[in-house]
Amino acid sequence: MIELLDGTPPDHPFPDPALAESEPDGLLAVGGDLHPRRLIGAYRQGIFPWYNPGQPILWWSPDPRMVLFPGRLHVSRSLRKVLRQQRFRITFDQDFAGVIRRCAAPRPGQSGTWITPEMERAYQRLHEMGLAHSVEAWQAGELVGGLYGVTQGRVFFGESMFSFVSNASKAAFATLVECLQTLDWALIDCQVHTSHLASLGAELIPRARFLELLTDNLAPDLPFPTAPCTASA
Repeated sequence: MIELLDGTPPDHPFPDPALAESEPDGLLAVGGDLHPRRLIGAYRQGIFPWYNPGQPILWWSPDPRMVLFPGRLHVSRSLRKVLRQQRFRITFDQDFAGVIRRCAAPRPGQSGTWITPEMERAYQRLHEMGLAHSVEAWQAGELVGGLYGVTQGRVFFGESMFSFVSNASKAAFATLVECLQTLDWALIDCQVHTSHLASLGAELIPRARFLELLTDNLAPDLPFPTAPCTASA
């Protein structure tokens, strides 16, 4: 049964993800707000918000779950060439607002976006608290690709990415993953399957297994890197 969160305090516990609906896959709760304590509480339970403008906030924990183990990153020959040639300058946390604003822009053929102004403000606040981070890909001084997500313990929860130039978001993502692997991060949560992420080595695992991995890696908190760890920057 889907729980209604309207009127509950930000620290109100979410229901067990095992109780999430199977159709639509993973819907667990509705309503509430995007207060930092509620958001972080959700991520620590393997739950994330995803909803369209005009809808109440919808909270999800799908089964199976798309994840990437940093050591299993797949870098194609063509992407390796892009990184080696340093076609993009990759930075961390240099323009969080610019990244999330561009992630929120409608994609070609789309009329809207799920990243509402409310979502932008909420994640910008998490960024200011040191709990959300961005990776930027620059070309000729312009922000042409990137991604953002939330961190807890040794887990990076990816939220969204964008690319205005071919391979820009892949270069940003690959640089981040290689750096997190170097620093002994355990897991990257990709939420749901996309062919883009699968091409980079992400895989589907049962939700129960994901939650076990999450529990095992919520401590200690590792600092998010301030710069790429490889020469691809």
